[in-house]
Amino acid sequence: MKNIELITQNLIAQDFALYGDILSTKDSEMKIINNGFAQKHFNLCAVDSTYEDGLSAIHIYIAKKRVFPLSINMLEKHPFFSQAFIPRSTTPFLAVVALGEDEPDLNTLKAFITDGNQGVNYKRGTWHFPLISLEENEQFIVIDRMNSSNTKNKIEECIEYSLDDKVEINLYLGEDND
Repeated sequence: MKNIELITQNLIAQDFALYGDILSTKDSEMKIINNGFAQKHFNLCAVDSTYEDGLSAIHIYIAKKRVFPLSINMLEKHPFFSQAFIPRSTTPFLAVVALGEDEPDLNTLKAFITDGNQGVNYKRGTWHFPLISLEENEQFIVIDRMNSSNTKNKIEECIEYSLDDKVEINLYLGEDND
């Protein structure tokens, strides 16, 4: 069995672009609205949810704190929609991602840590580990796809891929993130 030690790196746009978008006001386009009482940071990402007449849905996830090193024993992907995670606090969280079609390409496996003011939007079909919170009961706004009322609109929402028999992956927080 192969053993991989995965260490987090800071989340920056050029390194994350293959996997999705960073949701942040830093370096984003902005305009003043509401008679000067608000800033609108626009076009941070496109939510990809319309496959087979799907609709965008907003959820709130409440995450439990993870313990490190964390065993990355599976990855999942959503083949027909993107999925955005927006923290409701300023606590950093982690994103473990990989590319690949039928199975994850472990040569593209990366772990990113947000700066506490960033969210992520995984592109359609991006392999990822489920939400990794560094604090107990952290809340996240999640935007993804839901079926429309059309009963023929049932799609496979999530594909899970077990890594247990193939590789042992342990995730460590980087030195700057202890």
